[in-house]
Amino acid sequence: MTASTQTRTTCPYCGVGCGVIVEQAVDGDVSVKGDPDHPANFGRLCSKGSALGDTLSLEGRLLSPRVDGVDATWDIALGRVADGLGAVIEEHGADAVALYGSGQLLTEDYYVANKLMKGFIGTANMDTNSRLCMASSVAGHKRAFGSDTVPGTYEDLELADLVVLVGSNFAWCHPVLFQRLQAAQSRRGTRIVVIDPRRTVTAEAADIHLPLKPGSDVALFNGLLAHLHARGAVDETYVTAHTSGAAAALDAACAMSPYDIAAATGIEPITLQHFYALFETTDKVVTVYSQGVNQSTAGTDKVNAIINCHLLTGRIGKPGMGPFSITGQPNAMGGREVGGLANQLAAHMSLDNETDRDRVARFWNAPAVAQKPGLKAVDLFRAIDRGEVKAVWIMATNPAASLPEADLVRAALEKCPLVIVSDVTDQTRTAKCADILLPAAGWAEKDGTVTNSERRISRQRRFVPPAGIAQPDWWIMSQVAQRMGFNGFDYASPADIFREHAALSGYENGGTRDFDISAHDAVTDEAFDALEPFQWPAPRGREASGGRFFAQGGFFTPDRRAAFVSTPYRPPASKPDADLPLALNTGRVRDQWHTMTRTGLAPKLSAHFAEPYVELHPQDAAGAGIEPADLVEVTSRHGRIIVRALITDRQQPGNIFVPMHWTDPFATCAHPDALVTGHVDPVSGQPELKHTPVSASRFNAGWYAFVVSAQKPDPGDAAYWSLARTNTGWRGECAGSGHLLTSRPHMLRLMGLGPQADDDFLELGDHATGDYRIAVVRHGRLLGAVVASSTPVAAARGWLAGQVGHEIAGPMRHRVLAARSGADEPDRGAIICACHQVGFNQISEAVQAGARSVDAIGACLNAGTNCGSCRAEIKRIVELANVKQAV
Repeated sequence: MTASTQTRTTCPYCGVGCGVIVEQAVDGDVSVKGDPDHPANFGRLCSKGSALGDTLSLEGRLLSPRVDGVDATWDIALGRVADGLGAVIEEHGADAVALYGSGQLLTEDYYVANKLMKGFIGTANMDTNSRLCMASSVAGHKRAFGSDTVPGTYEDLELADLVVLVGSNFAWCHPVLFQRLQAAQSRRGTRIVVIDPRRTVTAEAADIHLPLKPGSDVALFNGLLAHLHARGAVDETYVTAHTSGAAAALDAACAMSPYDIAAATGIEPITLQHFYALFETTDKVVTVYSQGVNQSTAGTDKVNAIINCHLLTGRIGKPGMGPFSITGQPNAMGGREVGGLANQLAAHMSLDNETDRDRVARFWNAPAVAQKPGLKAVDLFRAIDRGEVKAVWIMATNPAASLPEADLVRAALEKCPLVIVSDVTDQTRTAKCADILLPAAGWAEKDGTVTNSERRISRQRRFVPPAGIAQPDWWIMSQVAQRMGFNGFDYASPADIFREHAALSGYENGGTRDFDISAHDAVTDEAFDALEPFQWPAPRGREASGGRFFAQGGFFTPDRRAAFVSTPYRPPASKPDADLPLALNTGRVRDQWHTMTRTGLAPKLSAHFAEPYVELHPQDAAGAGIEPADLVEVTSRHGRIIVRALITDRQQPGNIFVPMHWTDPFATCAHPDALVTGHVDPVSGQPELKHTPVSASRFNAGWYAFVVSAQKPDPGDAAYWSLARTNTGWRGECAGSGHLLTSRPHMLRLMGLGPQADDDFLELGDHATGDYRIAVVRHGRLLGAVVASSTPVAAARGWLAGQVGHEIAGPMRHRVLAARSGADEPDRGAIICACHQVGFNQISEAVQAGARSVDAIGACLNAGTNCGSCRAEIKRIVELANVKQAV
């Protein structure tokens, strides 16, 4: 018998870039574990990474090309793409076509896309969903450093004495790095400050939480800059030798008094001074920032306000010191390296620079290098709506759900003459707008490289064959390029592309550009297959690679000095008013990813939060007449959504939070970016996703239902529905106006079931209250059940979902109808630990039995012992239970 095989590859989720080991058993089963030798994670994985083996199903996969809704061969589909693009270019010019990519693409895919669009088609109308993620950080880096350079490394988190987390729910969005930070906190007493309007699980693990008003980060860091200068905490030697513009930046920072800053941020002056003094007196400081900084109309200024503080103190590029941008996608950095954004050229060169354009044109032997920056994401889709862009190719992303004004984006795509979508699925809102669908190879099926947030390049390795006749994105684009008559796209493998990418990085460089991996420009196919993770820069002729930047200056500006940037405080572009009195913030939750095309396949990842929700402060909920578990209609000037109410004082009054993930095919009318206004940062073009004026009101449903089934439920035209996978099928929530039809055929349809003559129906109804329950038993096993009511349904949801497929007899039949477990089979409650499927009730019972700490809970239940991203929630439950016991 053949032994199991192991493949070392890289996790496809956040920008931490964790190494994973995939083991395939003889029977085809796949298991995933962390790679103990990978320097990003040293064997750790988060809940999402741990569940990768559960996401390899072919359900929902696009298996062959599709042209005008009909399956086609690759030859026909590629011909249609090439002919369609060529016709648009001939009639309307190169700027009438566009490409919109993704941080999910591998570097080699990105490289070919950039070369095709900016070098041969001749337009820079190529942007990516990284515009929604890290564009403000890119712009801030370039303004300060002259290059898009992350100065530090992950090790700095473990060497710092103070780590400031700004606009980052680190525990949920980058849990492996958060575990490294918490280990340092335990080992050496690292202080953690969290700056975030919400009291997140990250904030609850911090030494200090500064709950600033949304959008006021510039005021806070300007105040810090002024404080550092006033207290003499200035590295005069560094500032004099290696920077310029400090005086003007200080003038802007000092324009606000401490009381003005307190008013702008909502933080008491004494609390601000405490933080400022801590920063002042701690030499080793790392400031980590993410989407709360970037996704703002002042995002670039926020980045520079942070960088200014590190430049003034000389705390940059040294062990345990520096500003640190943490990316949200697995290859957002790789995309930046090859010029994935509309204002970039390959290898960190710029479209604005004539020398760079000439250099790239000569290297590529390109006939039509773009001469100006292209349209950035929001402007690009507005140009599609206006009819100026007539053909768009979208790869590995879902802009009809994820871009601001998402419903308008979908409407623009629906009227665009030519929409090409390369993806693994045909189920997204974007794919449904496509004229041509191209089946792309998925994570497990692709070979290439990705770059993580600390500039570390890792291999992604294929370990299963492509689904159907899917192909890698680089191959698809190369074939189209050749059909359009372009030379230079005859790549045989990702290694060919990587070698060319590495060679371009060193071409006419000589240390004048930060990105250089030319040490690998002659790597053999065998060496590429075995390539170990390495950090750039790695120029030809230098033995070591990686390290930190800027400790001794050496910036990439024309004068080789870092630039202080004046950052006057500007409030958010849109403000709540009488009609729209709340500010909407959007973001991620712990166990889901983007629009759930991958994570939605793993049952354990839907156990923590199984449906879309809105966090409201009790004060705002009471003012709108919203009770816990009500459905809430959230409305802006651009759209409306319906989500479940989660009332909590972790949210500030006047502010609400809705996760970004739920959309088709997992929910209807729940994607928050339909609400978001397309205001963008004037420098980076990154949209404001953290501060949209909205209203919230109770959705007056006539009926509510909870459904479990062995098959995918069919909610029909219910005004609200959401679906989630379980280990034995599906669970769902739905609600609508009027009265719920309770006929057996309708109930079977709701459960997604077809009738059989020997079905056994269990039914219970009360017409006076509107309560109704039905269960379908087939061959003695539960096939599905519906619990309906005129008010939000009370049920042991996890327990009932777990009964599907099991024998139902005797007292169990009554329990199923009651949707309640018995004393001999306790309900776990809402899942807290996704890795080990441990619920709230189990943790509470363990505390009552004497487990009075997070570690004690881990010892008796295993909760929190894998990825650790649930430990803050466990701590909250333990503390609450301890308080109750003390009372």
